[in-house]
Amino acid sequence: MISLTHVYWLAGGCFAIYALLTIADKGQKRRWSSAAFWGLLALSMLAGDYLGDVGNGLLVVALVAIAGLGGLTRGSHAAGEAAAEGEFRRAGAGRYGNKLFLLALVIPACALIGTFLFKRIPHLVDPGQVTLIALASGVILALAIGYAWLRPSAIAPLQQGRRLMDAVGWAAVLPQMLASLGAVFALAGVGNAVGSLLSMVIPDGSLVGAVIAYGLGMALFTMAMGNAFAAFPVMLSAVALPILIHQHHGNPAIVAAIGMLAGFCGTLMTPMAANFNIVPAALLELDNRNGVVRAQIGTALPLLAVNIALIYWLAFP
Repeated sequence: MISLTHVYWLAGGCFAIYALLTIADKGQKRRWSSAAFWGLLALSMLAGDYLGDVGNGLLVVALVAIAGLGGLTRGSHAAGEAAAEGEFRRAGAGRYGNKLFLLALVIPACALIGTFLFKRIPHLVDPGQVTLIALASGVILALAIGYAWLRPSAIAPLQQGRRLMDAVGWAAVLPQMLASLGAVFALAGVGNAVGSLLSMVIPDGSLVGAVIAYGLGMALFTMAMGNAFAAFPVMLSAVALPILIHQHHGNPAIVAAIGMLAGFCGTLMTPMAANFNIVPAALLELDNRNGVVRAQIGTALPLLAVNIALIYWLAFP
């Protein structure tokens, strides 16, 4: 049976190759420390289950130390691609035009179709991880189609993946670390403390007040932590589970799913989500490093209001 472990192996294998490519890049400053960073990230995905809590903790400390001490640098490709490769890309862009976006659409299409299809095939994939497995399958399918259609060199997709990771840098590990932080906060009882504070604000028995507190709380905690995955365990134990689900008998799937969307509205409005908002500003060489955040606020606030309304309308019988 295909499980989430296999998806981690796929991602870990990619990061392991990035580490090897970094070692081979003699023009990159601090290539050994940069390779160590990507190699450790690969190790966490390939063998995290076998390292134990202490081993994974030491691995995280090592990642932070490498990034914090400036050991993570960009490859020599960051200064400018080789003329031949640049000419190949320009020729391809002129030849295929907007059809190139079809490759990107293969991934979400495969994720959507696979989510429904895999459920109908017993014992093929882990039923609890169908969507993520379908998403990973979409990546593999898009890569295969890209090879057959565009006929790049065998190493080109991996080199471009490495170039992207070099541009993102240490922010590549933020989603994992922030999600772990949310779990730590939940185990530490932060959710219960927040719930006690909110109980003094939410009118007794008010469903509307609880839904608004949940939606706004998801957005605000996401803005503070930088990731909705970190905010969710806190707001789930503070408001969603005890009030919306147990007290008002809300649909857990709707409360959780749309609550995450409310949190993602907070992602659009915070520089703490560096991998989404600060890195693109750097790649686009914007004069204002918060330019991406400012551009997104006008979209995020109406979306947040709509998500809060959808929770109220859809989640309760």
